[in-house]
Amino acid sequence: MSTTDAVIRPRPVPDPRLRLFVLHHAGASHVPYRAWAGHLPPEWELCLLEAPGRGTRRGTPARTAGDLAGILLEDVRPWTDRPYAVFGHSMGAIAGYELTLALRDHGLPLPCWLGLSSARAPEHHPRRDGRRFDLPDAELRSVILEMGGTPREVLEEPGLWGYLEPILRADLQLVDTWQPRTGAVPLPVPLSVFSGAADKGALPHLMDTWAAHTSRFAGAHVLDGGHFYFQPDPSALIHRIVTDIRGNSVPGGEPFPVEGTL
Repeated sequence: MSTTDAVIRPRPVPDPRLRLFVLHHAGASHVPYRAWAGHLPPEWELCLLEAPGRGTRRGTPARTAGDLAGILLEDVRPWTDRPYAVFGHSMGAIAGYELTLALRDHGLPLPCWLGLSSARAPEHHPRRDGRRFDLPDAELRSVILEMGGTPREVLEEPGLWGYLEPILRADLQLVDTWQPRTGAVPLPVPLSVFSGAADKGALPHLMDTWAAHTSRFAGAHVLDGGHFYFQPDPSALIHRIVTDIRGNSVPGGEPFPVEGTL
């Protein structure tokens, strides 16, 4: 495994044909996504991005999507010398969308594909009256358990909770206070969306409306499961990601290699 600041490469690939950047969900780090490298084509390189406040990036967590996108922009900038794609799940989807907007704002090479998972389109982003990130500990634990993805024993072990609590509160603040841009020009990037069939927060009809935020909508995919539908086996999701990337083009219209040429 190779680590360069916030870019973690579980399986470094010399001269990769494509880099796939993956942005993790709230309360997590890059760790649950490391095994994805084994499911990708051998000439693709998995690049995991770590949000501040955890793992390789100790310090103060980002509390707004704009702040996180700005940090990730600097992380990604040196790695845009070849075709690359971006995938984000839940909080990572918000960050991935904002990151792509920031890349466009700065005139940097855009990803050849963007995948957003389990996050509603901006016009349907929930406007919460309550502040989940300000809840007392017991109520916050209940909210996290209901969301899934975090074992109960992690939330109930004092040492682990002491580490995780500030990260969770910062991440939930980022998600709950996200103010999407109004009137943003649709991205010129192929965009696919993904959700679990049983995820009540990201129902398929809410995910479909992401089509208005790109000039090249690549489709909506519903897989079995809830909010963390790809756990514990991500192979079906990764197969769909690879298929969608191969079926689209890099910016400028140059065909991206199709199956059999990688």
